[in-house]
Amino acid sequence: MTPQVSLPARPARTYTPQALIAVLFGALLVLAQAMAAQARGAPESFADLAEKISPSVVNITTSTNVASDMRQAPVVPEGSPFEDFFRDFLERQEDGPNRPRRSSALGSGFVISEDGYIVTNNHVIEGADQIMIEFFEGFDLPAEVIGTDPKTDIALLKVESEEPLEYVAFGDSDAARVGDWVMAMGNPLGQGFSVSAGIVSARGRALQGSYDDYIQTDAAINRGNSGGPLFNMEGDVIGVNTAILSPNGGSIGIGFAMSSAVVIQVVDQLQRFGETRRGWLGVRIQDVSGDVADAIGLATAEGALVTDVPDGPAKDAGIEAGDVILTFDGTDVADTRGLVRKVGNTAVGKAVEVEVFRDGAMETLMVTLGRRETAEAIPAAQPGPVEPDTAEILGITLSVITDQMRSEMDLADSINGLLVTDVPEDSEAYEKGVRAGDVITEAGQQAVTELSDLEARIEEARDAGRRSLLLLVRRDGEPRFVALSLE
Repeated sequence: MTPQVSLPARPARTYTPQALIAVLFGALLVLAQAMAAQARGAPESFADLAEKISPSVVNITTSTNVASDMRQAPVVPEGSPFEDFFRDFLERQEDGPNRPRRSSALGSGFVISEDGYIVTNNHVIEGADQIMIEFFEGFDLPAEVIGTDPKTDIALLKVESEEPLEYVAFGDSDAARVGDWVMAMGNPLGQGFSVSAGIVSARGRALQGSYDDYIQTDAAINRGNSGGPLFNMEGDVIGVNTAILSPNGGSIGIGFAMSSAVVIQVVDQLQRFGETRRGWLGVRIQDVSGDVADAIGLATAEGALVTDVPDGPAKDAGIEAGDVILTFDGTDVADTRGLVRKVGNTAVGKAVEVEVFRDGAMETLMVTLGRRETAEAIPAAQPGPVEPDTAEILGITLSVITDQMRSEMDLADSINGLLVTDVPEDSEAYEKGVRAGDVITEAGQQAVTELSDLEARIEEARDAGRRSLLLLVRRDGEPRFVALSLE
């Protein structure tokens, strides 16, 4: 019989509190290092990417004829013995005293098709008489302008080449996250093909335009980089380098590239039509603030508040001043900027559903979009100046607009309401931008032409438990809503 051998039970290991803390700290350190390495995702080198995409990036040189009046220099006193000498000298110049000179400018761009379409900034080629494209391989080709869009500062050029050209594709700028690596390429300060790398510093930046959607990056961008591409790590273009924020004209790590989401739309229209064709709704709008939302009974401060509806698609569809546009063509509207971009990116002539909040309820309207460029070409009529007068409600001095005042001040017949004649600087109305000369045309989304009308609207709002009253204020024909406290 085989003897049974039993081993003594292994005693349970015990840890002191200090040992437990050390073990836990070590585990957390290892985990943190692993997560940091994964999040950082920095390539060992950008060389392979740069080599792959460099042939598609181009340098752009433009030339412009600038008139030069040689008679302005030198200047000698009239009657001087040198006067005849300098006059004879100027007249002997090869092309005379008004000989034009050439002005050159440098920029960047990138090829988007093998048959020679090139994207750059509008300001790079604006006003140019001649545009030359220098390719990475060392050859030059002249370019013609296919179309430009000053609103987004994008231009589309075309070169003719016997051989297919290396090109790059657009990527999804909406997928780019703050912290992602990016690479900028171009012709900084005329130094030729150059590469810089950095990260996406911010998204959705707006500088000046209605259609702005800039990617901010700390990749070095300098003068001459304008029009060049901003690449993601897959080698796709997610932005067009356009501007820098700098006190000295050089890069301080705050550069802006127009997102590919905007550029793709513009380039497609320039390629098809030679011009942009943006959708036009035909409304004036403003953002919905918290007090405005409260004044009209809207649960959240979102959407675009309609301040005026001139003749156009929106008016034909029944949209009214005071409506809040909450959805457009099936997508939510967060603010005015978002609505402008959505409408501009929608095809001219398309019929779209627009959901508006009106009088405490939702309404759905069908609007057939017009074309913004056509609408902007028609000058808008402006009413004449408004002079102050007297009265007082909600801390504002007001006056009814009489026929005599209308005649004296050349007010348009369509302007009816209460004239603001004085606003104390320490008042809420002044803080919210109401000024003498403004005309209040509506209160509580109802027309007001008498002081009693405004007083009635105030009482109605108080009876309804509102803490503020919504006023429609017009200045130089431009309307906007202002909510004033009733408390």
